[in-house]
Amino acid sequence: MTPGKSQKGILFLVGIGPGDHRDITPRAIAVLRNCDVVVGYRRYLELVEPFIAGKEVISSGMTREIERCSTAIAAACRGQKVALISSGDPGVYGMAGLALEIAAKKKIGRRLAIEIVPGVPVIHAAAARLGAPLMNDYAVISLSDLLTPWEVIVKRLTHAAQADMVICIYNPKSSKRSWQIKEAQSMLIKYRRKDTPVGLARNVGRKGETLTITNLARMLHYKIDMVTVVIVGNSTTTLCADRMVTPRGYKI
Repeated sequence: MTPGKSQKGILFLVGIGPGDHRDITPRAIAVLRNCDVVVGYRRYLELVEPFIAGKEVISSGMTREIERCSTAIAAACRGQKVALISSGDPGVYGMAGLALEIAAKKKIGRRLAIEIVPGVPVIHAAAARLGAPLMNDYAVISLSDLLTPWEVIVKRLTHAAQADMVICIYNPKSSKRSWQIKEAQSMLIKYRRKDTPVGLARNVGRKGETLTITNLARMLHYKIDMVTVVIVGNSTTTLCADRMVTPRGYKI
């Protein structure tokens, strides 16, 4: 998108990957180093400190996503180069969709230059560490019912389980939402063997990273929280030298 003659600002929606600097794309690093303003959740800003020295930094806490988007858009409309950051990829449970919606509602979506800079989703980083569990069809589902009704989440989980898809679970458990992961396990056991491989990847790419491969029956015996990604295998998922693998279907 080309900015108008009177508009020199630009809004970059930047994915910074799961946390490890080796997983941030060169394009994302270049944008961060060349922008004027960086806006983001304070914990994510800490992950990119080496690349934003000397920038104007605007941080805020959880549940203030609309405020962050509006602030970033306003700065870009003033002519600044602005990076609004998301962990992982900005289009995967990130800020890209919300920013585009707000810009459209303000009727500036066609006038403001907006560029989406993709990043490595945490689910892909987690899968790489656990083996190759996503080699065949898979579904990604968040258990957070803050924005999506629980009945909708249940419907999606049920259909993904019935379709024998590998299921990747985001936001499985928080201090205020501890029952959803138990419900999800009970639901999946209706359609999967209890010994179905399950991978738990916690703090992927960050300090304190832990990786656990267990099974559907025992998955709740391990620590699961908001920084944990849960990958539930399908009927063909197996272990190869202690790594999860979902066969693609090659005859070997």
